[in-house]
Amino acid sequence: MRVLYFLNHAGKAGTERYVETLVRYLNHTRVEAYFAYNETGLLVERLEALGVPCRRVETRRRYDFKAVKQLAALCREWKIDLIHCHYLREHYTALLAKNRVPGLRVVYTNHFILPNDALTRLSNRWLDKRQDQMIAVCNRGKEQLIANGWSDGRIQVVFNAVDPAVWAGDRSESTLRQELGIPQDRFVMLCASRFADDKGHAYLIDSVKRLTTITDVPFTLVLAGDGPLLEPAKAQAASLGLTEDQIRFIGFRKDIKNLYKGSDLYVNSSRHEALSYLIIEAMASGLPVIATDMGGNRDIVNDEAGCGLLAVYDDPVSMSDAMKRMLEDPAFLEQCRQGALRTIGEKFEINQWMDKTFGVYEAAMARQ
Repeated sequence: MRVLYFLNHAGKAGTERYVETLVRYLNHTRVEAYFAYNETGLLVERLEALGVPCRRVETRRRYDFKAVKQLAALCREWKIDLIHCHYLREHYTALLAKNRVPGLRVVYTNHFILPNDALTRLSNRWLDKRQDQMIAVCNRGKEQLIANGWSDGRIQVVFNAVDPAVWAGDRSESTLRQELGIPQDRFVMLCASRFADDKGHAYLIDSVKRLTTITDVPFTLVLAGDGPLLEPAKAQAASLGLTEDQIRFIGFRKDIKNLYKGSDLYVNSSRHEALSYLIIEAMASGLPVIATDMGGNRDIVNDEAGCGLLAVYDDPVSMSDAMKRMLEDPAFLEQCRQGALRTIGEKFEINQWMDKTFGVYEAAMARQ
């Protein structure tokens, strides 16, 4: 099966990680992978290094008929059987291209839990009859797709996943503490989100300030990532009198496993999450998790999983109280660590994901 992965911006966020993982594990085994994009970035470099043919398709808007024509021509040239897309702009383009390529099928993965406006919901309902299969990466994502106008019967929930073998190892493999001058016995929390409005860094920093007043356990919060709100976040930390011993900004890093292995806890403070790769990667690395009770985080962090705690979004008291428990209760921390590793094997393991995703492709190809 020839599959064209189609993405507007080929950068370095979670959706790009989703596409790269599918290509790495499905290409040359069950599919022959191709890639089309509008804006180039790190993902193009990574896929080209894997030998995946890549081509730019300029998409300026949702109803861009020049892009439709270009995409259809590319599908005919590469003899594509199925397009797998990830955002509404390229999704609409792929659905419209079906008219020009007999037998072409389209799968759409929804990576966000956001309501569409009335006009978009109307467009969704109009295009729904062309849709072959959809993937929601969490249960709330499926609910939102239905609310946005798509048919329930062609939506499957398929959780994102990781390869446990990739994230195996222990702290001895990490250079993070040595690099930052952090003692081995100091408690390290990690958050690796991009500095953008929906990632919650402002209240996370307020939470750290409160944490300094309610615990005597020495700790450092490491903040990895770049983005438009990085400098304001640094200024906020300075204004609160937080020292480099308590909070460290280390910029965007490619060595994410190194960061996980040097840490004791992963913290997610986001307002919008579907099913975060950073959270499940951290868990596969043996880290307990504190996550906001938003989006699909409850599909990961819950009583059954026993891998961490949920906190109220934009509530420094809730977040800092959760941090305090992790810092001051080593037995609970270890219990969550074991729960994280177990949950990855049971719910978020890569081979299960590949089987389910390929099953969606087969269902799309079989649709009359």
